[in-house]
Amino acid sequence: MSEVNAPARSYHSPRRKEQAAATRGAVLAAARELFVGEGYRSTTVAGIARRAGVAVDTVYATIGRKPDLLREVVEAAISGTGQAVPAERRDYVIRLREAKRAAEKISIYAHALAAIQPRLAPVYVALRDAAGTDPDCAALWREISDRRAANMLKFVEDLAATGELRADRPAAELADAVWSMNGPEYWVLLVGQRGWTPERFANWLADAWCRLLLTGDQA
Repeated sequence: MSEVNAPARSYHSPRRKEQAAATRGAVLAAARELFVGEGYRSTTVAGIARRAGVAVDTVYATIGRKPDLLREVVEAAISGTGQAVPAERRDYVIRLREAKRAAEKISIYAHALAAIQPRLAPVYVALRDAAGTDPDCAALWREISDRRAANMLKFVEDLAATGELRADRPAAELADAVWSMNGPEYWVLLVGQRGWTPERFANWLADAWCRLLLTGDQA
């Protein structure tokens, strides 16, 4: 029987997808090592390709130009996966929003930060330094900072929904205070320079935020 009019079969290869994912992971790992170790300006796409063991064209085809590589490295560090994950879909955000008490929400977030910062802080500092001289990096820096600030306002609004948030200061002001303390710079100061453990950092942050954000009988 003729198959001339048969519908075309889509080609699906799990192995090819695995290979593509492995290549992407190798490229991102190489880019991260070089951005953190040598700085954005000194890092080249050719150097990333050599470190990853792939052709330069493969880097461009897999992710893109150097600014694209830095963006993907930063997003991967934030999400803990090989790609960006919207805040509302992250596991700790889901748990945070399901929690009933403000102190529990704060604790979940503080301990999540302590798990995120070891992989994020070095990349974030590299981005901050690059933003001073590179327009693409400066734009990415502003975008991520603004996004983080918007997410902190949502966090404070979520705390307010419990009825336990202090009412004597504007929510936007409280959100800015959280934003200033959840940045990787704060982690670098206390963990990187003062030698705090991640657990000590998380417990301190949770206690500080409870005292700062909640009503007197809840802090």
